[in-house]
Amino acid sequence: MTWRWEYDPSQEYVIGGAPPAFVAEVEKKADELVRAASAKYLDGTTYQDIGPGAAMQPVPGGMFLYLVVPRHECVYIRQIQYL
Repeated sequence: MTWRWEYDPSQEYVIGGAPPAFVAEVEKKADELVRAASAKYLDGTTYQDIGPGAAMQPVPGGMFLYLVVPRHECVYIRQIQYL
């Protein structure tokens, strides 16, 4: 399995009517979070500890809520807030 990010529950639900430029910033930052998580959680699918929980990430024009799940090797983008 390879680390990735995805919208949860769906892209349409999370993005809503956010401008494409803002969404591009969110996705760019999500790529960075995936690289960081893959370096931090080397055991990935066999990870046995409690995960880091949800966190907010600022991006130009707003912020987004994400969740890292090491056993899924995935960063879930749960909510975005366009300001």
